[in-house]
Amino acid sequence: MTGGSDSSAKGFNLVTLIVARDTPDPSMQPEQASILTMCAYPLSVAEVSAYLSLPFSVVTVLLSKLVENERVEAIAPVPVANYPERGLLEAVIHGLRKL
Repeated sequence: MTGGSDSSAKGFNLVTLIVARDTPDPSMQPEQASILTMCAYPLSVAEVSAYLSLPFSVVTVLLSKLVENERVEAIAPVPVANYPERGLLEAVIHGLRKL
């Protein structure tokens, strides 16, 4: 199913979002075709793994091949360092409540 290759599957984690950029071909593996069909809207790698009932490691290899062929786009999650500070969020909420 994975073609025996897993060296390029290192860039994914459970919350990486996957979005299809192409439609399935009849010559594709059924799992890859399913990924393209279900990812018309962004899904996390964990969701794709659950829907396909396949292990995370297998899904990441399948996704790596699809990314290499530019059939899907992988969107990294926002790093924790880029979240606003809690104090700022509390100030915004407090200001909104005053309105």
